[in-house]
Amino acid sequence: MITLLGRILLGGLFLMAGISKFAVMGIANFSQFIESAGFPGFLAVPAALFEIVAGVMIIVGFLTRYAALALAAFCVFTGIFYHQGPEEMSNLLKNIALAGAFLILYSHGAGSLSIDTRRNSSD
Repeated sequence: MITLLGRILLGGLFLMAGISKFAVMGIANFSQFIESAGFPGFLAVPAALFEIVAGVMIIVGFLTRYAALALAAFCVFTGIFYHQGPEEMSNLLKNIALAGAFLILYSHGAGSLSIDTRRNSSD
């Protein structure tokens, strides 16, 4: 039950962040934000969709280890490229800590209350 709660908290963060890029920030603004770090703006939609899909995968425990590794890499990447300078240190450290949490999830798996466990037990 604790692993499920952890997955909901971790995945929910990314699910809500992805949704907010469409509904609150707007893809045009998010695209400009991406461009501010020197990356092409057309990555805005795939990045937001990645956050939504990977967040849901973590929450429901589907292909959890793959999603956890992808999100760990995403956290480190975005931390390095978007949280630079002393004023962003806490955001950088937050991203690094989230990467650590995802690596723990990768190591331990989704837990008993997950699609992964149901799929493995039916083999």
